[in-house]
Amino acid sequence: MAGGGRNRLYGLHAVRGLLDTRPEAVVAAQVLEGSADGRLQELVGRIEALGATVRRVRRAELDRASGGGRHQGIVVDVAAPPEFTLGAFEDLVVARGNALRLLILDGVEDPRNLGACLRTADAAGMDAVVVPRSRAAKLTPAALKAATGAAETVPLLYAPNLARALAWLRDAGVRLVGADSAADRGLFESRLEPPIGLVLGGEGRGLKRLTREHCDEIVAIPMVGTVESLNVSVAAAIVMFELLRQAPAGRGGA
Repeated sequence: MAGGGRNRLYGLHAVRGLLDTRPEAVVAAQVLEGSADGRLQELVGRIEALGATVRRVRRAELDRASGGGRHQGIVVDVAAPPEFTLGAFEDLVVARGNALRLLILDGVEDPRNLGACLRTADAAGMDAVVVPRSRAAKLTPAALKAATGAAETVPLLYAPNLARALAWLRDAGVRLVGADSAADRGLFESRLEPPIGLVLGGEGRGLKRLTREHCDEIVAIPMVGTVESLNVSVAAAIVMFELLRQAPAGRGGA
């Protein structure tokens, strides 16, 4: 997302995550008037201490401000972080070297899935998340709520051309492992180690042909039930934590 604009964030956990990571970004807040919720009052105190404007409003106004989302009594306007550019991404890849861990999402269009993937990427120690600039979810209020602060900690690249970015990563020595339910090789049979990019497709469609062709390996998550596939954010979590299990690491080292 381009820098210089504003995002709208709502929900107790999402706002707390922002205050823990980038409190200076808070511009203003709307909170439910008359609420006695101690968790809400704690956040209000922290926001007021920053010097940001806090308005007490009725629930209907909060409902409108959050677009009908589950706001839990608080909606915050936030200065958008600077855009994570292609140049900054390439610098990150070079700097992380053999420790690099990326999550690459090929056409995930549900903002809540994008937010959930960012949240899990933070927990699993991924260095960045890559999505195509077109036909992919944006950092909407719903995405930011699902991310619960991870949109502030995990760099998100909107790649102008995903196929070109994948080709560049392979040339840079990054192994690309795609996840697809139709693959013959199981996830737990594969050796996952950095530098690596974990590639997952969009909801219901899986990996696109061109994306699949850029992968060094395609693996499937073993499933024993009757469903044919998993929600993309669930699948991404399984793959990322399998990488973390096989190659334990924090974001600061290999």
